[in-house]
Amino acid sequence: MSDTITLKENREFRRAYTKGRSYVSPDLVTYIVKNNTNNLRIGITTGKKVGKAVQRNRSRRIIRAAFSELKGSLRSGYDIVFVARGRTPFRKSTHILVSMKKHFKDAGILEE
Repeated sequence: MSDTITLKENREFRRAYTKGRSYVSPDLVTYIVKNNTNNLRIGITTGKKVGKAVQRNRSRRIIRAAFSELKGSLRSGYDIVFVARGRTPFRKSTHILVSMKKHFKDAGILEE
């Protein structure tokens, strides 16, 4: 697998929201869309409904920690956008990892 790149531009996130497939759990929403590169690109969003800055930053840290566990076993060539939900800052990264793994299996991008 090649390098992981971070999504930064609004149009990249909007493309994932409109053209991507969504997978929902109580902790996390995942949007997955194929891209034209050979890279795996990820983006993380946390809205103000998640909480104040401390909770939003914690949510991003938890999502990044869970993703780093699975990064090596994912197919490249996809854009993945994670959206934190209200429960995310109160969960451990292991709970988020289980949700992520289920989303990736449903999407068919998890290589065993």
